[in-house]
Amino acid sequence: MRLGVADHLGWAVVVTASEDGAVVDRRRIELVEPGVTPAPIHYKSARLDVAATAALVAQVRASVARAAAAAFAELPEPIVSIALRAWPLDFPQDIAVQRKVPWEARADAVMYRQILSELAHERGWEVHVYDARAVEAQAARALGERAAEILHGPRERLGPPWTKDHRTALAAAIMSG
Repeated sequence: MRLGVADHLGWAVVVTASEDGAVVDRRRIELVEPGVTPAPIHYKSARLDVAATAALVAQVRASVARAAAAAFAELPEPIVSIALRAWPLDFPQDIAVQRKVPWEARADAVMYRQILSELAHERGWEVHVYDARAVEAQAARALGERAAEILHGPRERLGPPWTKDHRTALAAAIMSG
């Protein structure tokens, strides 16, 4: 099975799909533990110095790793791949740089994706990245006549919620095959 992830700050929609694109599971997962800021760079760094921001980021990273690992443990198995929104491979790792424009607006999202990727690698899953603006159209082209049924049909079969995030995650899972 393949896992598609549409992440947000602190949570994500995940869709597990079979090789033929059938939805096996869909859920919202928490990516950070309760009481922990979901955006240590974007929301908090302006009030902190670099050392305090680095300490906060380390705490949040540990929380994200624990929360995501717990969420992954609840998913149906076996998962062979995960599809995550793409991030720049040359994204700066230095906290002082991440606190500056234009990096601060994306630093937290990149952190989540990097941690999810690390957890997937630990589990032996293949990691694929996708462009959120293009993946649904790519999957529709790949699916051909079955596109509407596979990408939009789960709303009728499973009921709500079946949002754009669900379609994006499913399309990403399909394209990761």
